[in-house]
Amino acid sequence: MTLLIKNVHAVDPSVSLDDVVDIYAEDGIIKKIGKVDMPADRVIDGQSKLVAFPGLFDMHVHLRDPGFTHKEDIITGTNAAKAGGFTGVACMPNTKPVTDNAETVAYILKKAEQTGINVYPVGCITKGMMSKELTDFDELKKAGCIAISDDGRPVENAELMRQALEKSDQYGFTVLSHCEDLNIINGGIINKGDVSEKLGVKGMDRASEDYITAREIALAMSCNAKIHICHVSTKGSVNIIRAAKKDGVKVTCETAPHYFTYTDEKLLGRDADYRMSPPLRTEEDRLAIEDALLDGTIDCIITDHAPHSAEEKAVFEKAPNGVVGLETSLAMTLTRLYHTGKASLSKIAQLMAINPREILGIEPVKIAEGSKCDIAIFDPEFEWVVIPEKLHSKSKNTVFKNEKCNGKVLYTICNGNIVFEL
Repeated sequence: MTLLIKNVHAVDPSVSLDDVVDIYAEDGIIKKIGKVDMPADRVIDGQSKLVAFPGLFDMHVHLRDPGFTHKEDIITGTNAAKAGGFTGVACMPNTKPVTDNAETVAYILKKAEQTGINVYPVGCITKGMMSKELTDFDELKKAGCIAISDDGRPVENAELMRQALEKSDQYGFTVLSHCEDLNIINGGIINKGDVSEKLGVKGMDRASEDYITAREIALAMSCNAKIHICHVSTKGSVNIIRAAKKDGVKVTCETAPHYFTYTDEKLLGRDADYRMSPPLRTEEDRLAIEDALLDGTIDCIITDHAPHSAEEKAVFEKAPNGVVGLETSLAMTLTRLYHTGKASLSKIAQLMAINPREILGIEPVKIAEGSKCDIAIFDPEFEWVVIPEKLHSKSKNTVFKNEKCNGKVLYTICNGNIVFEL
């Protein structure tokens, strides 16, 4: 199959590309970039207004499969990913059974073959995510895992976490840490502060995140290992990570659009769709997250896509934490960072397509001759409103419901195949 994308504003900082060009691909490989005048099986005209990024990559999603397919499954979750411009995702291991064995990894990879995009399983750090015994890293590596995490909870045993970090380089694993001390949280459900007091509900003290962030950095320093801090939400964690980077610690981190868009004021309506873990924080935290994205302290934008059914989210105090985000991530990032003049398209491509793959050691995707044709094409000016019922995800618990956005994915191309078209 041949594909010609004409007059598109291609942006790929990894190859210093930021120009209106034609892109010609054959059998999934980009053959020519520049001015192309040849026939193709399919032609997409960017009319000099559409933008092409390398296919986006989300290194932190919950596909809920196996075990929780009433919330989401690998097919519906990747349909949401494709609609959001993602050609690759890394799926977290807190499934049922958890991803601590080769059999579960094989199930995920087999089902993912049907999706048209790349799904990378993340294996557990500890067996059963119980913080008592390390998994068999060799088994997980051979089965196809690309990273390890006990996401959804921290590894409570610090020495066990240190051992995991020490072993990680041997297997080429990035260790992804969910930084929340469960003893400090102690049943809290939203950020501890003025809003939790007004609502009369137990709060989650920011110290829970800051403490484990500092612990992981200290442990990584002790064995000169890499550590990746998940879903950063506090000013304290940002400052700890920034200082560690200046000291040469091999630390990377991520955040999600809701943390640089909203504050815990959203919880005043007692709507559980605005509850996630870690929680929405204060305006001071929101600004710190935004600044850290812009100055390079935060390396990538993820979604922490965490589907839950409407029934599960119905009661504010009892609902599980988590929100969906794959279909709104690029749009909200463009709305909050690009259209406000805070970040360039090149910066956003770095945060959403290039850095996540680099952190995980995955083959880079480039808009370059000889590279595989993985591309997200979007209209940065497209105005739309997030209607939960129209999302491709099986669950509709979006924090951005009824939000007006500027920016919409029109085509997602993976291995030269158009896997999503608006």
